[in-house]
Amino acid sequence: MEFYRASARRWTGLKQVATRGKGVIVVVSPWNFPIAIPCGGIAAALAAGNTVILKPASDAVLVAWELCQCFWRAGVSKKTLQFLPCPGASVGEKLVLHADVDGVILTGGTDTALRMLHEKPALQLVAETGGKNATIVTALSDHEQAIRNVLHSAFSHSGQKCSATSLLLLEAEIYDDPAFRNALREAVESLRVGSVWDFSTRIGPLIRPPSGELEWALTSLDEGEEWLVKPRRDPVNPHLWSPGVKYGVQAGSRSHCTEFFGPVLSVMRFTSLDEAINLVNETGYGLTSGIESLDEREIEHWRAHVRAGNLYINRPTTGAIVLRQPFGGFGKSHIGPGMKAGGPNYLAQFMTFEEHLHETPGRNIEHPRLEHLRMHIRGRAPDEPEMGRLITAIESYDRARTDEFSQEHDHFRLIGEDNVRRYPAFREVRIRIHPDDTFFEIFARTCAAKAAGCRITVSSPPDLDLAPVLLLESLTEPWAGAIEFIEETDEHLANAIQHHRTRRIRYAAPARVPAIVRSAAAESGFFIADAPVLVEGRVEMLWYLREQSVSHSYHRYGNLGVRTREQRAEPL
Repeated sequence: MEFYRASARRWTGLKQVATRGKGVIVVVSPWNFPIAIPCGGIAAALAAGNTVILKPASDAVLVAWELCQCFWRAGVSKKTLQFLPCPGASVGEKLVLHADVDGVILTGGTDTALRMLHEKPALQLVAETGGKNATIVTALSDHEQAIRNVLHSAFSHSGQKCSATSLLLLEAEIYDDPAFRNALREAVESLRVGSVWDFSTRIGPLIRPPSGELEWALTSLDEGEEWLVKPRRDPVNPHLWSPGVKYGVQAGSRSHCTEFFGPVLSVMRFTSLDEAINLVNETGYGLTSGIESLDEREIEHWRAHVRAGNLYINRPTTGAIVLRQPFGGFGKSHIGPGMKAGGPNYLAQFMTFEEHLHETPGRNIEHPRLEHLRMHIRGRAPDEPEMGRLITAIESYDRARTDEFSQEHDHFRLIGEDNVRRYPAFREVRIRIHPDDTFFEIFARTCAAKAAGCRITVSSPPDLDLAPVLLLESLTEPWAGAIEFIEETDEHLANAIQHHRTRRIRYAAPARVPAIVRSAAAESGFFIADAPVLVEGRVEMLWYLREQSVSHSYHRYGNLGVRTREQRAEPL
């Protein structure tokens, strides 16, 4: 609550834009975090200036009702925050698709999110959709620490966390080691299963008796698989299952790629770190990911190549904390712009920004390509007001890059743990040109993508005679392979989305996105950035970057090693 209030003040304090809410935001919250997730959604939407309708999961209605009582007692109007418990498949579906709803915050299944988009492709959807989270354990790890962290990640809350580890990748030396196998088995078998009212319990009940994919995972093996620890159902309570661990999981199998929301861990063998990273990335999900290793070279290589929104090093993969580890994933683990819950950019998804230009003194531009472009634009731009606006934008993009987006931020600097927020650029961004695009809209998007560090594709419809595109091509010739100009129809662009040949598409306005492209994006949950193009770099550059949280426990049993003398925050 305090963080989102402070975050709203920062956004409304930007000088080049004015902010307002989008309108009506529907928060569709899950049962497994019945307080934290709906509270975060409500608080963020209200702080951004919206009204809110809360539609909780049916299993968590009473908790959500008590939460709303807290907001109402604090003075939030019952018109501003409305409570609507209802079945998701009937009334809930009509609610999120209603014409007067301006945005939806969903935490739930990928299929649920895609159904929403299928029915309403232009839906402003911010969804966290789970994952097939993996932990890699290399031969250069602390084996006992790895087992402890993996057990907590996989089986706390009976594996019913979207961030829970359900895939364990062991380097061959460890996988083949009978001592490690026995230690893992004994550790899993030692976990007490029972009622949550018994405080010695480590594995509590499932929300309901398992069915579908989870039931299969708890009772079945694929070819080549074997039970290290076979899960067992309590003879009296069908909600209680002991944890299961299956060895011999093969690449591409059901156990490798399917999300199982319960206490079952799939174990795979690898011989090189690159092989392990590929196995993780091949799931298509990217919510949380962990590594257990004491080798800094392995850690850095993994950080650079694994695709997940929240990375955890030598610690459990669960337990994100506001601002310390903002939460949200990549790939099939999210739908929408991708700003992380509990992070400084989250509110921007629920705000509308209107440009209010102010005179600002010129500044030196640190990015050499942007400085070169600014100098050449001065004498060749066709429209004087557009030229001045573009120069202001280039300066703002460079400032945002320098101050925020090129930096790694650790707000807490805890002793023994790094908690970094960083912004990897999209590998490729496609700037889609429309006949109604202005000189500023074409150039500004390209400059923002360049400032972010993306490889840029400027995509124009065939036979479009647009002088600014030719001017852009001429002025960016020194960028060489960093920018490509292509012609493609809307049908070809839709095909590129369907076959994952582009990572992000930036249009200049929602009305310029044709139905065929919008529908292709909705089918796969692909996000199209179509907000108006802004001078303010702190807002505009969000469309070209992803947020990633990295949490690294660098101590070993309290020993800080070579980092003993670092200046860190003092404990309270």
